[in-house]
Amino acid sequence: MATSTRPLSTAEGFICGGLAACTAVTFSNPAEVAKTRLQLQGELVKGGGERVYKSAVDVLVKTWRNEGIRGLQRGLAPAYVYQILLNGSRLGFYEPFRHGFNQIIGRAATEQIASTSIAAGAASGIVGACLGNPLFLIKARMQAFSPALPVGTQHYYKNSLDALLTIYRAEKFRGLIRGIDAAMLRTACGSAVQLPTYNWTKKQLVQSGISNGDSVWTFLASSSVSGACVCLAMQPADTALTRMYNQPTHRLPNGRVVGTLYRNPFDCLWKTLKIEGPFGLYKGSTAHFLRIAPHTIITLTANDLIINLYKGLRYGT
Repeated sequence: MATSTRPLSTAEGFICGGLAACTAVTFSNPAEVAKTRLQLQGELVKGGGERVYKSAVDVLVKTWRNEGIRGLQRGLAPAYVYQILLNGSRLGFYEPFRHGFNQIIGRAATEQIASTSIAAGAASGIVGACLGNPLFLIKARMQAFSPALPVGTQHYYKNSLDALLTIYRAEKFRGLIRGIDAAMLRTACGSAVQLPTYNWTKKQLVQSGISNGDSVWTFLASSSVSGACVCLAMQPADTALTRMYNQPTHRLPNGRVVGTLYRNPFDCLWKTLKIEGPFGLYKGSTAHFLRIAPHTIITLTANDLIINLYKGLRYGT
């Protein structure tokens, strides 16, 4: 039975995208824990310093051995809320933004144009990053915390609510938006390529007759290409974001709380490059790929499946 071509509203797209992302993060969160700890290991130490973890697999094995399933799934609760806000925005606002940008330059709303697709991906990602920043902040700090093999600055929170309240009491609203510039940079880099490469690949597969538009294999192939592109595009910005979120802070005489290591994401990228070299920007890249590739594949595939299921239930198609 054919799927309805009727476009979803922004709210419907937001909900479907959020549900798809929550499905994905359940499976990808352990790799995110590994990536976070590898990015913080040897921070601003020439030569990398002492290595607590040798690889992404070593992080997973040692975390399982010392902290169990709870350690592997640290930060999962805020990750769910963050994914709803980020990917709900990224997947829900992408088409409205793209249509709007097309109309601004006098082109048909539904026409696929590389420049407006990239701009729409970046814009929708920035919206999601801003909305979800407090959740990503506490998620990163909770994932970095290890009572057995700590790396980087350690922040202990009882749960997500305790984390939000602790940060707010200490730094007020400014603390909850700490690192938002790095989050915008990271998400813009990833979002600018995620949906454009996914839609382009899917279009090529369908137009060449390799598969049809409603096939799960089309979704999987397109999202696999997209996941690889996202990983390459956002890794340095992702490293900067993790370090910006997790850095220690101190209070200035005027009462403002600032980071002790980095002023902004570009300062973080420069210091990392200068002290640790180019490979410092790509610390945890294997773990990042192990997270981002399946996460992207599951999110985009699940999003298409959820949308088709929703349209089938609502419109009887």
